[in-house]
Amino acid sequence: MVAACRRRAAHAVQRVTATALGPYQSAVLRIGFAGTWLLFLLREVPHRRELYGPDGPWSWDMARQLIARNHAFTALMWSDSAVWFEAVFAVAVLSSALLMLGWRTRTMSVIFMLGVLSLQNRSIFVGDGGDNVVHLMAIYLVLTRCGRVWSLDARRAATTARAAATAPVRDRVGPVLWGVMAVPLLVGTVTDGVTVEVWLLVLCWGMWAAQGLWWLANRRGPTGEARALLDVLANILHNGALLVIMAEVCLIYATAGWYKIQGSRWQDGTALYYPLKLDYFSPWPGLSDLLAANGIVVLLLTYGTVAVQVAFPFALLNRRVKNVLLVVMMLEHLGIAVLLGLPFFSLAMITADAVFLPTGFLLWLGGRAATRPRRPVPKSGGAPAPRVPVPSSGEQ
Repeated sequence: MVAACRRRAAHAVQRVTATALGPYQSAVLRIGFAGTWLLFLLREVPHRRELYGPDGPWSWDMARQLIARNHAFTALMWSDSAVWFEAVFAVAVLSSALLMLGWRTRTMSVIFMLGVLSLQNRSIFVGDGGDNVVHLMAIYLVLTRCGRVWSLDARRAATTARAAATAPVRDRVGPVLWGVMAVPLLVGTVTDGVTVEVWLLVLCWGMWAAQGLWWLANRRGPTGEARALLDVLANILHNGALLVIMAEVCLIYATAGWYKIQGSRWQDGTALYYPLKLDYFSPWPGLSDLLAANGIVVLLLTYGTVAVQVAFPFALLNRRVKNVLLVVMMLEHLGIAVLLGLPFFSLAMITADAVFLPTGFLLWLGGRAATRPRRPVPKSGGAPAPRVPVPSSGEQ
């Protein structure tokens, strides 16, 4: 019995330290959250100055007074210049796009996090629940190895591995990017070092130092002990961050469900009726009125929402029940996006739910996304062959 427990413990430790678990789930998180934030920023380009910039009702002086008390980080407080605001906004958009594509994922995840924090902490009264989720997940993504699959980094790694079989390959872009990143980190430390939270400084400088050690270990010996040790530490951080993300999603649903139970409108089954009657949450008034007019449907959806949210953390004990509830919750968020006009909140929550999707389903989905119709070349003198979908050679 003791020997069996030791073997299981050794196997668990080996799995956690030797493997970055959930590579496809973490890739979906990277693509989903970066894409959600990118779409939001692009939609708000005409209103960016009113939301986060110098033309907003929450002025720069008011934001500075608040940040002096809560010690939140935002690069927009380094200067009240309109040029500086446009530069920070542009970097936030660019880092979101590059992180979604998976280019230099480790570096882009840090810049993405700083962009999210800079904009959201500048005007804390313009966000919703979806913004809070993106805020948290942007921090967790920094610690994950979310570029192992479905990324430009993975494609570059495969190309480098093939080229290294014939001649040594050196990464020139990485060291340059590493050196360039030291400048804004140093400026931020000097500018915000007194007021910003210490954990953020430690995280940013720690990631910067870790990238330098990683490059040095690869340069000295890609198969050496130093590289193996850094690989183990990266796997532990990745697996720990993935566990925290799962716990965070469960906490979101459990908290929302149990708070709803205490509300009288949720208890009598009429809670869904009221937002359907608000103009602000009715992008399709006719559809909202049609749904609100059916008391049975409103009752079932209200009780069903509470039941699913409360039950989900317990459903993780059974894979089939968990998968069914995942489908139900994703459909619920799609309904929220359409009926209540909250597309970015729904995208953020669907992305968070995706951390629990089965790997087999994600592989099937990736295979379908990598398959496209290809027109065959017709033979000379004959009729053109019919168009048949053929799997492409794109990376999974």
